[in-house]
Amino acid sequence: MAEAFAAVQPMLDEHADIERQLADPSVHADGGRARTLGRRYAELGRVVAAHRAWQTAHDDLEAAREMAELDPELAEEVPGLEQAAEEATEHLRRILIPRDPDDARDVIMEIKSGEGGEESALFAGDLLKMYVKYAESRGWKAEVIEATATDMGGYKDVSVAIKAPGNVAPEDGVWAHLKYEGGVHRVQRVPATESQGRIHTSAAGVLVFPEAEAVTEVEIDANDLRIDVYRSSGPGGQSVNTTDSAVRITHLPTGIVVSCQNEKSQLQNKESAMRILRARLLAAQKEAAEAEASDMRKSQVRTVDRSERIRTYNFPENRIADHRTGYKAYNLDHVLGGDLQPVIQSAIDADEAARLATADQ
Repeated sequence: MAEAFAAVQPMLDEHADIERQLADPSVHADGGRARTLGRRYAELGRVVAAHRAWQTAHDDLEAAREMAELDPELAEEVPGLEQAAEEATEHLRRILIPRDPDDARDVIMEIKSGEGGEESALFAGDLLKMYVKYAESRGWKAEVIEATATDMGGYKDVSVAIKAPGNVAPEDGVWAHLKYEGGVHRVQRVPATESQGRIHTSAAGVLVFPEAEAVTEVEIDANDLRIDVYRSSGPGGQSVNTTDSAVRITHLPTGIVVSCQNEKSQLQNKESAMRILRARLLAAQKEAAEAEASDMRKSQVRTVDRSERIRTYNFPENRIADHRTGYKAYNLDHVLGGDLQPVIQSAIDADEAARLATADQ
């Protein structure tokens, strides 16, 4: 395990250095820098705790072995201490496996109706409620920042920002849990618009982006933006505002287009649109970097292809099934009520197993 100690020492040193920086009041004058340091400090904190536990377990075992020759009772404790040392070693090994550096980040999630017309839009609304309730169950805050509603109360598309309070450990981060939700979600049920009682299959798409820090992580040249303003509209296209408060921003170099009309203020809509644009640009930058790095680990759970059908919600059978991990349960009503953690945990476990297998090769 000497190799593990060699690998962890630079992390211990970095943790101590960040602790000193965070103790400096001037650091907190720069909110972006303080948040970045806080995220890294929380991430390294796991390594520090695991290393201390490993060190203690091995020190206890070594002391017991030395004393066992003099005290037979201590000799009886050695097997238990050996097991504890092995468990601490395995835990430290898992902690040292590189994880997604964005795990502690908040996210912006976009839910879009797909095949199925109005039924798909209603399902998009169901997904939104599910994620909001799940966020609330974890103590996170969910904020709808843009939505295009339909006449029957569904959504053609809706964007929601989900944030954790303060700095959190990476394993507790919003992105660490919700990054697996990107893909096509299929629903099987009798639509509200179906008069013959027939089961229909439709789908909604989900995109998830780690939220970018304003300015500090994604620099956007104002000359690269085309900003159009127009009157916002509601379901069916009717005008809901008599002023040009809706904003459409086009990022010319990438062609990314973001529109926001939820707020009554043009300035607020522009800020919301820029927030979504920064998240999309950060995701695009990271995907480009991963594509260039041939040795970059690619998750066997969450693929880059967001058109992948990842999950089926079968209402007649009250069944939820994740096609990537094989997870299946007959408590769909509870899942839609926010009890999503077991489904997500199956993706987390499969992803960790893939990372462990890659590290052992």
